[in-house]
Amino acid sequence: MQKTIYLFSISSHPDAISINSLDITFLKPNIDFSKYDYLIITSKQASEALKQYEKSNYLAKPALCISKQSAISYEELDAKILDVGNGYGDNLALKIKKYPKEVKWLYLRAEIVASDFVFTCLNEGYKIDEVVVYKSGCSQDISHVKIEKESVLIFTSPSSVECFLKNHVINLQAKVIVIGKTTAKALPKEIKYILSNETTIESCINMAKSLA
Repeated sequence: MQKTIYLFSISSHPDAISINSLDITFLKPNIDFSKYDYLIITSKQASEALKQYEKSNYLAKPALCISKQSAISYEELDAKILDVGNGYGDNLALKIKKYPKEVKWLYLRAEIVASDFVFTCLNEGYKIDEVVVYKSGCSQDISHVKIEKESVLIFTSPSSVECFLKNHVINLQAKVIVIGKTTAKALPKEIKYILSNETTIESCINMAKSLA
C-alpha cells in the first residue's frame, strides 16, 4: 500500500498533501538601500517583502542567496544574483569572506533565524546590517491536520518541525525527510530521518516517492 506524503511548508506540491505550516506577516521598516553594496537573501519571503518597496531602490543591488530557490525568487523581481549558496548559513559565511571587509551587506531576514553566520562574520570585522522584513507564526492548518500513521513526512524548516510538534507526535512508523541539516536539528533525538540530496522541495518529493 502506497504511503501518503505530507509536505509541511509554506509552499505546495501536487504530489503531496501540502500543509501550510506558517502564517507570514510582512513588515516594512524604513531602509536606505543606497548605503549597501549587496543584499543577503535567505528565503523567498524576503523577496516577497521587497515588493513593498520601490523597485528602483534595490534593483541594482546584487544578492547573495542561500539556495537556488531563494535565488529564483530574487530573480523574479528582475534583480541580479551575486552568488548562490548550498542552502546552509555556514556556506554563506565562507562566501562573504571572499569579499573585502569594506563591502557593506544588508541581510533581509525573518524575526527568528536558525543560522549564526552573521554573528560569525561580524566577529571577523565584516560589515553586515540586519533588517527584519517578516515574521511568522504557526498556522491553524498544521494544528488541525490528521496524519496517517504509516506515511512520509517532509519538513522544510525548523519552524515547520516546531509547529508540527506543538500539536502532534511523530509516529515511529512514519518516514521523515528533512530539507537540510538545520531542519534536522529541530527533530526529537529519537526520530530517525533522511536528509534530502538537495535543499529543494522537489528533491524531498522525489525521495518521498521512492519511499512511498
